[in-house]
Amino acid sequence: MTTSEAPDTGAVIQKLSLLDKFLPLWILGAMGFGLLLGAALPVFGEALESVKIAGVSVPIAIGLLVMMYPVLAKVRYNETGRVISDKRLIITSLVINWLLAPAFMFALAWIFLPDLPEYRTGLIIVGLARCIAMVLIWNDLACGDREAAAVLVAINSVFQVFMFGLLGWFYLQLLPSWLGLETTSTDFSIWAITISVLVFLGIPLLAGFLTRTIGEARMGRAAYENKVLPVIGPWALYGLLFTIVVLFALQGDQVLSQPLDVVRIAVPLLIYFVVTFAASMVIGWILRMGYERSTTLSFTAAGNNFELAIAVSIATFGAASGQALAGVVGPLIEVPVLVGLVYVALWARKFFRGRAMPISAPPARASAATTTR
Repeated sequence: MTTSEAPDTGAVIQKLSLLDKFLPLWILGAMGFGLLLGAALPVFGEALESVKIAGVSVPIAIGLLVMMYPVLAKVRYNETGRVISDKRLIITSLVINWLLAPAFMFALAWIFLPDLPEYRTGLIIVGLARCIAMVLIWNDLACGDREAAAVLVAINSVFQVFMFGLLGWFYLQLLPSWLGLETTSTDFSIWAITISVLVFLGIPLLAGFLTRTIGEARMGRAAYENKVLPVIGPWALYGLLFTIVVLFALQGDQVLSQPLDVVRIAVPLLIYFVVTFAASMVIGWILRMGYERSTTLSFTAAGNNFELAIAVSIATFGAASGQALAGVVGPLIEVPVLVGLVYVALWARKFFRGRAMPISAPPARASAATTTR
C-alpha cells in the first residue's frame, strides 16, 4: 500500500471540476427541487412511484446505475488482490459495519425516539442497510482507495443478503425483549433484499468491469484512463443529482407535511453519520491504514443503503407508514452531511502523513482528482 504523502487539500480542490467544486450547492438544489416538485405536483410523484419492476423503482434504479457505472469503470480490478490481503481493513470494516454501526443506531433510536415506535423501527432498519451505492461517489471525491471501496462494497452486498433479516429479528425482537423494551414484528423479504443488491450493485459492477477490461485490452491503461474516464466520469454526478431529484419528488409531500417529525428523526441520524465517520477515521489512524484506506473505511461505515431501507419499510409496513418516512429522511440528512464529510476528510489527510503501514508495493496510482475529472 502506498503511503499518505498526498497533496494538500487546497491542491486537490483546485483540480476539481466546476461541478465537483460546487457539489454541495447542486445537491441542495436537487433536494429542494425534488421536494417542491413532489409537493406541488403529487401526480408526478405518483407516476414515478407506479413505474416499478419486481418492487424496484425504475427511475431510481436508472439514476443509481448511471451514478455507479462510471465509478466502477475507474476501478483497477487487477489491483483488488492487494485489498483482500489487507486483513486489518477487511476485519475492521466487517466489525464496524455489522456489529458496531447497527448497535449504535439501535441505541440512538431508543434514546431519541422512545415514544415513537414507527420512526424508531425505521431508523433501526436504516442502520441495518449497509451502503453499497453512493459511498463510491463520496469515497472517490475524497480521494479514497477506489479498489478498496469496490471490495468492501461487494462484501457488504453479500452480507446484506444473508444478515439483514437475521439482524432485523435480533434488533427488533430479540434484543428489545432481553432489555424489557417494546418489540416489533419482522417479516423481511430476502427476495427484495437480493433484488436490491443485484440491481444497484451487480449491473453497474459488471458493466464497469467489462468497460475497464475491454478498454485496457484495446487501448492500454494510460489511454483508457486519459481518454475514456474523463468522458464518462461526470455522468456519476449527473446520475447522483437525478437520483436525488426523483427520490425527494417521490416523498416530498410526506416530508413537508410533517416537519417536526422530520426534525426528530434527523437528530439521531446526524449524530450517527458524524460519529460513525469520525470514529472510523480515528480507528484507521490508530491502525495505520493510511489516508486512502481510512477514508474508504469511514465512508463505507457511515453511509447507508437508503434505497433498500425505504424498499423494505414500504414492503413491510406500507408507503404511508412512519417506518417509510424514517427511511426517506435518511438520505435527506445523509447526502448533505456526507458531502460535508468529503471536505472534512480532505482536510484531515495531513494527519495521516507517515501513518501508513505498507501492505504491498503495487504500481503507483494517480490521484482521483487527476484521473477522474
